[in-house]
Amino acid sequence: MKLKVISPIAAHAQAWADALSHAPGGLQAECIVKPLPAVNVLVNGSRPDLVVVETTSPQDFNELERLARQHPEIEYVLVGSELTRDELMRAMRAGVRELLPPDASADDVLYAVQRLAQKRPAPTAHEAIPARRGQVLAFIGCKGGSGATFAAANLAHVLAAGGQRRVALIDLNLQFGDALFFLSSERAPSNVAELARNIGRLDRSMLEASMVEVAPGLRALAAPEDPAQAADVAPEHVATLVELARTVFDHVVIDVGRSLTGVTLQALDQADHLFAVLQLTLPYIRGARRLRDVFRSLGYADAKQHWVVNRYEKSGQITLDDLRRTLAVTEVLTLPNQYDPVASAVNQGVAVSQIAPNSAISKGLRELAAQVAPSAAGTARSGSWLGSLLRSNAAKAEKAEKGAER
Repeated sequence: MKLKVISPIAAHAQAWADALSHAPGGLQAECIVKPLPAVNVLVNGSRPDLVVVETTSPQDFNELERLARQHPEIEYVLVGSELTRDELMRAMRAGVRELLPPDASADDVLYAVQRLAQKRPAPTAHEAIPARRGQVLAFIGCKGGSGATFAAANLAHVLAAGGQRRVALIDLNLQFGDALFFLSSERAPSNVAELARNIGRLDRSMLEASMVEVAPGLRALAAPEDPAQAADVAPEHVATLVELARTVFDHVVIDVGRSLTGVTLQALDQADHLFAVLQLTLPYIRGARRLRDVFRSLGYADAKQHWVVNRYEKSGQITLDDLRRTLAVTEVLTLPNQYDPVASAVNQGVAVSQIAPNSAISKGLRELAAQVAPSAAGTARSGSWLGSLLRSNAAKAEKAEKGAER
């Protein structure tokens, strides 16, 4: 494992590099006594696996963010002054996996690096390329009671299409999550917190064994039953979990809950698409505006953001056009208001498309699946309604593109 130790303080840089170089485990540490902005981290194409960097000024921190954006494959251990909540989020987004205080000893740095090294997969002579690179869809409510969990769970069920695709539902509402119970009454064999405590042993077999198979092709990973166990889950655990799930499933649907924490931000960062769920009332719309501002401050592209109006009725006082103007967006997705089949499905702990396949809400979920998961076209069987629809849309897009080229 190649490392670079960078600090403007010579005593720190040398002590940390010496401790790393003499430790067992094949660590190769290069010591650089300079502030980060003055360092070329990549030299002649040589890329470190991990950088231990001490920041002593805002310029150092800004350079760390710039470097991380250019080279997201590198991990970082940051030694520096105590960060504000905003700076901590920025650090996590930048790829910082361990944060140490400015008085960190050589042993502190060594232990932090060794923890990260243990989580890295063992090198193989012929490393296979993962068969899958699944799509990650993250759902978040603009306000409590928006129906984000219902939408996430039931969309996951539709995407599985009776076993035609492999779909994972992961509940990251760590304190009060109940996504599993929207689809099954079966007790979970494990949960997100338990996997976090055993993250060093996590592999495909362990992940699948920890999940409940709620329908053909669909597995659910539950949130911990004890809210106190939420503290066991760190952002780096989520990064490892989601990245592994990508290689196992065609779609990974995440219910991130309502709060914005380091854990949920990690999930939002890794998502290919974000679905903010709301209803057409003022409290939900105010929450949606705040969430839109958060997404923008985090640098999420507009194409990554999707706004889903749950319990939609055309006769409502607030229209979809009102919402589009308020959020300054052009596209809004909808799920119709149909209380009886939804309440029946939730009370029985089954997918609504299972007990009321011809209902308006089931049709709305199928339409949502077709709009938000076009990659499903590559895995849908020729006989499935969704596969036919997506192939048709893809053919139309290709035809239009060829016409534009002429």
